[in-house]
Amino acid sequence: MGGTSDAAPAIRYRGGGMVESQEDPDMSDSVSGCTERRSAVTEAEVEALVHGICFKTGPPRTLGVEVEWFVHELRKPWLPAPPERLRAVYTALRTLPLRSALTVEPGGQLELSSAPVTSLMECIGSVSADLDAVRALLAEAGLGLSGYGHEPWHPPRRFLADPRYDAMERYLDRTGPEGRSMMCSSASVQVCLDAGYEEPGPLGHGRRWWLAHQLGAVLVAAFAHSPLSRGRPTGWRSTRQSLWSAMDPGRSSAPPLVGDPRASWARHVMDAPVMCVRTGSGPWYVPDGLSFRSWTRSEAPPDHSDLEYHLTTLFPPIRPRGHLELRMIDAQPGDDGWIVPLAVTAALFDDPEAAETAYRTVKPLAERAGPLPPPRNALWVTAAREGLTDPELHEAAVACFAAAAEALPRIGASDDVQEAVAEFTDRYVARGRCPADDLLLQFHGNDTRCGGDDTRVHGKDMHS
Repeated sequence: MGGTSDAAPAIRYRGGGMVESQEDPDMSDSVSGCTERRSAVTEAEVEALVHGICFKTGPPRTLGVEVEWFVHELRKPWLPAPPERLRAVYTALRTLPLRSALTVEPGGQLELSSAPVTSLMECIGSVSADLDAVRALLAEAGLGLSGYGHEPWHPPRRFLADPRYDAMERYLDRTGPEGRSMMCSSASVQVCLDAGYEEPGPLGHGRRWWLAHQLGAVLVAAFAHSPLSRGRPTGWRSTRQSLWSAMDPGRSSAPPLVGDPRASWARHVMDAPVMCVRTGSGPWYVPDGLSFRSWTRSEAPPDHSDLEYHLTTLFPPIRPRGHLELRMIDAQPGDDGWIVPLAVTAALFDDPEAAETAYRTVKPLAERAGPLPPPRNALWVTAAREGLTDPELHEAAVACFAAAAEALPRIGASDDVQEAVAEFTDRYVARGRCPADDLLLQFHGNDTRCGGDDTRVHGKDMHS
């Protein structure tokens, strides 16, 4: 579910490289019901399988992005589209010849997930063309797309009726209301990167894994764009990120960032709670307090398909799926706002000089994180709450965006992409601001600079 629950990845590794997954028939990214049961897997086999499949190393050469959007009335973007109109237009969208995988989230959010490509510009070009086609069809139906990290106006409502999401809702409701908001009211820009080289160095998988978790806080702060919920400020620049911090830690936290990443992730997978057990008919079983490790030791242990499914129910901020899936960036304003976080992240990870600069820049921030893993540690919580008003995060963002700007020509970014990053840097990063600050100023009626329909928030509409 992209930035929300991510049932089935739109980009995954098979064998040695990224491949595009198949679209689910109902356009949700849910994993369909129980498959024919195969032989059970032992605890040792699970650890070996996870150890082997989640970090596929080699030269960083492929890139992907997943962008999520809220669908709304075109002329009144604060009004969501009725379910019957969504169903009709989503049926029509199936006929479009897109390169990206098109899926629907539990709350009706629309997600485009790129095919894996070998360059930044190829990724931007293919997704931009697909978005143009999607927007044109939606406009014919009087609908449009908006990018927010969290739906600003309305409470969560579920659009998809699916055994997976029924089970997920029951599971997440046990710990509070955040899970429903995550499922139905959040949207993100996810960047998918190769895991890196097996060897150490700026592009080594161990360095990239560590960097993703430290730089992730800077990306949260710089691209925060969800300060409102149900028409009111929440006290967070990234309300979306606050939801992840408040949810079940066994499902949404990173593993400990010490030792070998493969071994650490394998232990995390084994000790994570089982969200649900799929059944052939009727509601799926939602166990209470059952870890996957305990399940392998039970009288009815899981099989390989259960392990594959379990992996799709874990939502840490950086998820290893052969490649690295960076999940912490809020959906962005404007038709092309998603391009800036994609370009900046790709530059900071795939250009060796920029990667080294980013590593040295964020290394001192690790001391602020404390003992808890992301997204619950002090650094990530500050990033989500304060954005770039925090002096250290601001300083780090300035240095990282400068390094990215220098690297963009080296990774083939066009003049337009470089200009977009420069404009974002000038408008937000250099001034210690983020897109959420525009929404807050508009909410209080003090901002006249933001004119796009996609970012305008009218007080009278938000309070109606």
